[in-house]
Formats: sequence, structure tokens, C-alpha cells
Amino acid sequence: MAAAIEQIMVTKAPGELEELFRAHHVCVLRAAYRVTGSMADAEDVAQTVFLRLARGTIDRDRISNLQSYLHRSAVNAALDLIRSRSHREALPIETVEELPSQLSPSPERAHSSLEMKSSLRRELAKLSPRTAEMFTLRYLEGLDNPEIAQMMKTTQAVVAVTLHRARARLKKGLSGFRKGAS
Repeated sequence: MAAAIEQIMVTKAPGELEELFRAHHVCVLRAAYRVTGSMADAEDVAQTVFLRLARGTIDRDRISNLQSYLHRSAVNAALDLIRSRSHREALPIETVEELPSQLSPSPERAHSSLEMKSSLRRELAKLSPRTAEMFTLRYLEGLDNPEIAQMMKTTQAVVAVTLHRARARLKKGLSGFRKGAS
């Protein structure tokens, strides 16, 4: 995948596009993975984002903060991917962090955790792209509200209110899962 993108970038503008790819690929891939939970899907999202740059379908002159723009593009493309696949009920293969044997979850608990992650991703995909991005930046990327406000060119108050409303919507959307789990 990376080689195909690099080849396209080299044919368009050898230095600039290759440099952008090398500088921002990891950030884009990480943002997409945090939303999709699947490295294969994250790679597809990264390919989509960088192919748009390579094809010139993005007016880079109008972008003031390229890293922020690429992060936002990755989150939005990942949400689009989740929405397009919402009719399927396939669970992504999750990588399980190694835990000490005494802390290993039971198979039932591990399955429940995968179901919860899948439900959360579906509910996250129902949020507006801007709200989903703020939620992702805060709770998956670990940024604080002032950083999010600066990145998204808004105020801390807007970020706080948006996150509060997003949590309420997600809580409501996941209430069925919680009732079914008990």
C-alpha cells in the first residue's frame, strides 16, 4: 500500500508529496486506526487520504494547518468507512495486549469487550464528523480541550459542550448494549 502511494506521489511532485507522506503517514494511520480498530481499514483510510493529495483533489493552498487537516481527513474517512459497512455485523480482529496471566480476562469478558468496542464504533459513526473528531481527539488520542480547540479553530467552551453532548448521545446509544449485557 505505502509503495503504491509513494509511486503516485513521485510521479506528481517528487519532493513535496513524498515529504508530506513521510512526515504525516504515521499520524494519519494512527488516527484512522483509533476510529476503525482495524489496521487493514486504517491502511485503506490512509491510502484514501494520501491519494486525494496526490491526485490534487485537495486545494493545499487553502489549508492553514496541514497536520490538523490530514488528521481530520483521516477521522472523517474512517467514519465514512464505518458507516458504509454498518450493514455488516463483522467484528474487527482486535489485538490483545499481553496481560499477566492472573489478569487475563475470561473468554466471556473478552467477547463482551469486543462487542462493546464494536457498538461504540457504530455509535461514534452516527455522530457528526466534527463531533466525532472532537471525541476521538479527546478520548482516543488523549488531547485536552485547549489543544482540541486550537487544532479545530474553536473555543474551549465549544469543545466542552460538544464533548458533553457527544457523551450523552453515546451513553443513550449504548444503553441497549448495557441492558443486554446484564
